[in-house]
Amino acid sequence: MGVRVVKRYGNTFKEKIYLHAIFGGMKTTLKHFTANLSDASNIPTICYPEQLPRDITPRYRGVHRLTHRKSDDSIACVACFMCATACPAKCINIVATERTDGVDEKMPEIFNIDLLECVFCGYCVEACPCDAIRMDSGLYSVVGDSRESFIYDKAKLLSIKGISNEEFSLAK
Repeated sequence: MGVRVVKRYGNTFKEKIYLHAIFGGMKTTLKHFTANLSDASNIPTICYPEQLPRDITPRYRGVHRLTHRKSDDSIACVACFMCATACPAKCINIVATERTDGVDEKMPEIFNIDLLECVFCGYCVEACPCDAIRMDSGLYSVVGDSRESFIYDKAKLLSIKGISNEEFSLAK
């Protein structure tokens, strides 16, 4: 086996003080600054939140929502705890109760999602066997004035509609 010697760079005084690299970066910055200063109409800006970004794909995960059933307009969630189990941030809190209408065995009495702890990974949506939880709300920035305003309960999650205004779940 032959040993290959690789020449190292950066041994000269000029290369050690990085002045050449610093001035190269300043040259690039100054070039962009003068171009933007002379023609400000080419700067890509939007007036957010009045104008929403146009580069958000349909697969982007927004705020969670719970779906209803088409048949009886009841909550599609069967309180199986699959979403809470799959959540790496442990931000979903579910308390189950017995369902009295005979459609399913149980339903959530309490269904809370803490958006401050959520990492928006989408594991809860993938784990749900009933398609009861989705992240296609179109709400991408959540604003609140207290910690409690970031905890979405069952009523709030059911009131959020999807991007396509499709409210119902695929569950029967």
